[in-house]
Amino acid sequence: MAIELTTNNWEEQVMQSDKPVLVDFWAEWCGPCRMVGPIVEELAGEYEGKALIGKVNVDEHQDIAGKYGIRNIPTLLVFKNGEVVDKQVGAAPKKALAEKLEAQMN
Repeated sequence: MAIELTTNNWEEQVMQSDKPVLVDFWAEWCGPCRMVGPIVEELAGEYEGKALIGKVNVDEHQDIAGKYGIRNIPTLLVFKNGEVVDKQVGAAPKKALAEKLEAQMN
C-alpha cells in the first residue's frame, strides 16, 4: 500500500530513502488523480521492498507541493538519493510509471 507522505515524514521517507521513491501528488476532487490512484497502489504492492511508493495530498500539504512546483495534478515525481530524477505530469499508464521506477533501480 502506498504510504501517505506528510510534512512530518517527508524527510525520513523520501529524502533519506536508500531506494527510489515514486511520489503521487493528488487531491480528492481531481478526476485524473482517481484514475492514477489504483495504479499507484498496484505499483506499491509490486515494488514492495525495492522502491517506496507514496502519495501527497496537495490540499493538506501545500508546502511540499509548492517546494516542488506542483501546478497540475496528478504529478508523479521519482526521487533517488533525495533528488528528483524523473517526472510525469498527468495520468499515465502503469507501464510508463513502472519504467520510470525501473530506470532508477540500478
